[in-house]
Amino acid sequence: MKLIFDTARRILAYGFVAILFGSASLVFAASPNGDAIVQNVGGVSYVSGGVGTSSIDRLNSLANDFNVKLVFALKSGAYVSNVRVTIADATGRTVLDATSEGPWFLAKLPAGVYQIVATLADHPIKQPLSVDTARLKTVDFRWATE
Repeated sequence: MKLIFDTARRILAYGFVAILFGSASLVFAASPNGDAIVQNVGGVSYVSGGVGTSSIDRLNSLANDFNVKLVFALKSGAYVSNVRVTIADATGRTVLDATSEGPWFLAKLPAGVYQIVATLADHPIKQPLSVDTARLKTVDFRWATE
């Protein structure tokens, strides 16, 4: 009887492990594969990411399609993600309000003057930006560590 119980327990344990790993592979298969997806809101295209080399490579391959690149990091140099990005035009109208999934945020804006507010953990940093349509402009945002 003990042998049957031990065997049944092993089968259940192995079955649980198989289900656990099987579920994990389903989650990974259903998750994004690291390729950045270009979003479009109100006529403004953007994409974010930069966590891991494949994501950086993907964003680098897309950079020629954008004219603004925002980079988010701590003053120590450590990159950060989950940064809220709000971009307003010269009249104060918000043209984009999004959250960056990584330390890089690419956007394609019409030529003009903008105010960018990048907020990390309730700490906003504001920077003005003048954009032309031809060249990629990079703006760095750095937060002090607490």
